[in-house]
Amino acid sequence: MWLVIFAISTLVTTGIYLFQTQKHNLGYLSLGLWALTACVFVDHVMGWFAEGAEGPFFEIGAEPLVLSVCMLMPIFAVWELATIVQRTRSHAPMGAEEKEETKEVC
Repeated sequence: MWLVIFAISTLVTTGIYLFQTQKHNLGYLSLGLWALTACVFVDHVMGWFAEGAEGPFFEIGAEPLVLSVCMLMPIFAVWELATIVQRTRSHAPMGAEEKEETKEVC
């Protein structure tokens, strides 16, 4: 269930990133979700082969659902932090050097 949830969220985010403006920095979010999806895929494949390739490949239940939501939270937190930092840097006041240059010109 983890892999399905991460793959769907990755594809939706990447689709929005490709067809929308760059206003929300979805590139960071897409990159993080692609990395998480790849890690979970490798984990599932290795675990499934370690068990002898028997049994269900996808676990369906409440516990995998809660775990997948808990794994998505840090990705969204890092994306939100990166977006906030980038927006605050773009709205930073002029530095001391720029103020001196404007005083000399006037």
